[in-house]
Amino acid sequence: MPRRSASSQRWLARQRGDAYVKKRQQQGYRSRAAYKLLDLDKRDKLLKSGAIVLDLGAAPGGWTQVAVERVGRSGTVVAVDVLKMEATTGATIVTGDCRDAGVQAKVADALPGRRADLVLCDMAPNISGIAARDEAAQRDLIDLCLEFAERFLEPGGAVLIKLFESADTTDVIAELEGRFAQVLRRKPDASRAKSREFYVVAKGFERGITL
Repeated sequence: MPRRSASSQRWLARQRGDAYVKKRQQQGYRSRAAYKLLDLDKRDKLLKSGAIVLDLGAAPGGWTQVAVERVGRSGTVVAVDVLKMEATTGATIVTGDCRDAGVQAKVADALPGRRADLVLCDMAPNISGIAARDEAAQRDLIDLCLEFAERFLEPGGAVLIKLFESADTTDVIAELEGRFAQVLRRKPDASRAKSREFYVVAKGFERGITL
């Protein structure tokens, strides 16, 4: 068996000592990220019974599981990811790139005759280590999420999106403030303290186009 690198050993040690990893294993969530959404929902009341939710970058499905639980049988959850994802009872899974017109058509078909109440976006770029390239990749994902909101989000709806601190952060927040009535910055307890990630809750979507 090949020796693990020092970084791999550190990652494994961190995972073994992570309370959220242990909790995830006990409660059956597919990722520790589920607890980020649970924390944010407790604070900002995003997931309501009967709501229609789009979960972008959904794999492996931790956020999808939480969304299905919270919206209940009267709600609708559509999960989208370029990676194949294990089936989740109560959710429609669309596999493919969110930019693809065919994927967007499948999302539209999965909606029950109206736009979504909430768009979730926990997507993150593949990190290259080159700051300018990584920040551009993150901005592409943010733009993609907002394009989905323009097409699929109900006026008055909300977006929850993951961001990373960068030179672009102020501009992104300003853009969100131009499209939503309320924009809130959040750092859930399950986000590691040293991580540059944070989340933005944007409520009261003010622009939309016809499906």
